[in-house]
Amino acid sequence: MSGGVRIGGHAGGVITLPLRMANRHGLISGATGTGKTVTLQVIAEGFARAGVPVFMADVKGDLSGLAAAGAPHDRISRRVTDLGLQDYTQRAYPTLFWDLFGQRGHPVRATVSDMGPLLLASLLELNDTQTGVLHAVFKVADDQGLLLLDMKDLRAMLTWVAEHAKDLQAVYGNMNTVSIAAIQRSLLVLEQQGAEQFFGEPQIALADLMQADFSGNGVISVLDTTALMTRPRLYAMFLLWLLAELFEQMPEVGDPDKPRLVFFFDEAHLLFDDAPKALVDKIEQVVRLIRSKGVGVYFVTQSPLDIPEDVLGQLGNRVQHALRAFTPKDQKAVRAAAQTFRANEGLDTARVITELGVGEALVSVLDAEGRPTPVERALICPPESRIGPLTDAERAERLARSPLRGRYDQVLDRVSAYEALKQRADVEAQQAAVERAQREQPVLARVPRGRQTPVEAMAQSAARAIGSSLGRQIVRGVLGSLLGKRR
Repeated sequence: MSGGVRIGGHAGGVITLPLRMANRHGLISGATGTGKTVTLQVIAEGFARAGVPVFMADVKGDLSGLAAAGAPHDRISRRVTDLGLQDYTQRAYPTLFWDLFGQRGHPVRATVSDMGPLLLASLLELNDTQTGVLHAVFKVADDQGLLLLDMKDLRAMLTWVAEHAKDLQAVYGNMNTVSIAAIQRSLLVLEQQGAEQFFGEPQIALADLMQADFSGNGVISVLDTTALMTRPRLYAMFLLWLLAELFEQMPEVGDPDKPRLVFFFDEAHLLFDDAPKALVDKIEQVVRLIRSKGVGVYFVTQSPLDIPEDVLGQLGNRVQHALRAFTPKDQKAVRAAAQTFRANEGLDTARVITELGVGEALVSVLDAEGRPTPVERALICPPESRIGPLTDAERAERLARSPLRGRYDQVLDRVSAYEALKQRADVEAQQAAVERAQREQPVLARVPRGRQTPVEAMAQSAARAIGSSLGRQIVRGVLGSLLGKRR
């Protein structure tokens, strides 16, 4: 197992994915119910045994079973015997649970500043003018020493820039209110999908996703995305940010003996459905370049057609489960899937794809030289951990003894752009009130007597009389005291 990840096998032996080629990315595809999730689970276990940390998005909650040992079953026993798996043992794997909303795992957060204007503009589908304005807003915040940590910071900064656009124009260019209003409206889309809970502090530390346990097993981080399936823009935003963050922070390592981290993105079509071209280009760029950082990316979806061609071309390791060819569109998908494999003379790939049973797949991996191996029909190895989800009580118990317990649970809301701009506005309002009072007071004092109304004249006369009388009383009191003492 030290040299590869066991995927499946046939009468000719076991098929393994060489660890040195695992950072060349991969694809697991197939129709619903054909075994994609179990295949993902098996490959993730193989990486963990090899000491490679794994991060995966869990769409249906099934992958939480990695944290529990599998249970004996006749079908599993037969598969173990058929494949001759001498070292198979049922066991649990070291697992951390994450959740963007903090309900079923440790909260996952990032700051607006770390997201950056370029990635944010792509996700908001801003045009060139609006993108330029957003870049300028971030630059103004930097120059003013204002932190952009959460959504209210960004909104406050946009409002402040709109109010001071004329003063800022000479340095930062034209930032018209129409573009700023368009950005504000686009932010509403993210807010409605729950972005306010994602943006903030404490931000997730990448080191917490790249751990090994005391036995040298890679820790598997499971992100619960059951609530994200109806929020595809938020799902895409988080996954793309995480890849971009890894690309920026991790050093170049070329082709290491094994990956430093492996990602599995289930329901990958959510990253690309109705996505603007700028966003797809960004994903393709990150996937293409992150390989040199020692990071492998594996997409899990129903059909290879769900993945843009430029991205699909980067995926060297393939596992194809059964596809159904009921419609012309289905038939096109079958042909496309068959064409992505290196041909095997003894295998009619297009025909076999429609005949595969549950737990069977067509497999092709990169060999030690980086060349795709001829496609082979294989039985997928059984997982050693549980097939199926943890119960709520089991998940809660594992979260309670997590080594990260308490690190991310409480939101940190320190002074940032929103608070600083609000304080600045309060001070300016107080100063304006003082200046207004100072301007109004001397105007009343300088009103000519001839222009006074009778009421004002009577009031002024009474004030003088009271002042004169009070003054005389004080003088008399003082003099009387002095004279009394002299007597």
